Amino acid sequence: MAQFVDWDLAAATAGALSKSGPRVSYSEATDVVGDLRRLTDEAAGHVADYTGLRAQVAHPPVRVVDRRDWAATNIAGLREVITPLVSRLSGDKQPGALTEAIGSRLTGVQAGTVLAYLSGRVLGQYEVFSADPGQLLLVAPNIVEVERKLGADPRDFRLWVCLHEVTHRTQFTAVPWMRGYFLGEVQAFVDASSSGGEHLVERLRRGVATLSEAVRDPESRTSVLDIVQTPAQRAVLDRLTALMTLLEGHAEFVMDGVGPQVIPSVERIRASFNRRREAGNPLEKAIRRLLGVDVKMRQYAEGRKFVHGVVERVGMDGFNSIFNSPLTLPRLSELGDPDAWVARVHGPAGTVPAAG
Repeated sequence: MAQFVDWDLAAATAGALSKSGPRVSYSEATDVVGDLRRLTDEAAGHVADYTGLRAQVAHPPVRVVDRRDWAATNIAGLREVITPLVSRLSGDKQPGALTEAIGSRLTGVQAGTVLAYLSGRVLGQYEVFSADPGQLLLVAPNIVEVERKLGADPRDFRLWVCLHEVTHRTQFTAVPWMRGYFLGEVQAFVDASSSGGEHLVERLRRGVATLSEAVRDPESRTSVLDIVQTPAQRAVLDRLTALMTLLEGHAEFVMDGVGPQVIPSVERIRASFNRRREAGNPLEKAIRRLLGVDVKMRQYAEGRKFVHGVVERVGMDGFNSIFNSPLTLPRLSELGDPDAWVARVHGPAGTVPAAG
């Protein structure tokens, strides 16, 4: 069986390189964990009331984690999904045992380095790889660190973060087919990779190496998108980009819609957080570009504008038709043209005329 990554070494590397986070006492840490759990429940009620979406499947409670736990959870999830895909697609094209052992250990160190970097920056995540229907993670040290840097009210900032992340949980639990569709697209992307001339495992390793190089060398000009080579891959990537833009934009739209009602300092938080997103030293800017974080930032803005445009035309119930099936998800070309999505899904009469 092809061994793409030495996952145990990846976990050990991420654990060793992950920073501990801001200084807090045991009592403060306990309070933060309890606060985030309580605010997650509060956010869930606000999100359900605002969107009209409610969980259709049971889900585990939120996990409040530190940086090492976040990295370990993501490594376990990636291992669960990637290992069988690589094994199936590699077939009998096996390298020598020594070459494979060296390659998997090198990739393990590289993957661990990337996850250690990300573990210090992610505030929360709905992790869908490990189990059905997924698991909501909140990274307590990062939330505390950012709220301190922004000078934000802790309760307000924590609820603001929870609104965004709970919306992602709602997207996957109120729409039971979403996780299967997303994982199917990931598999389709890997399937499309096998049509290229280069061995799949080596191409994936080259992508991980590119990310690892970005962490170590901010002057690097290579891009992780270099591994996207075939037309079939690009077609899948277009669908994944449209999906992720929708999900991120929807979370931002809900966050901005609910926030002013329940978070007194939301305008200050949003302004400060946006400045933080746009800023960064040269190392962070290079890594954001190579990891696709800059693309994600654009997804927030473009997706929010699309969701707002659709809700403005057909209301929240009409927007929720987007989750009826994979066929009603927006196409990449429709993200900049809400009228096109409304016409395709609701028909020409779906457009709500402006008040006179």
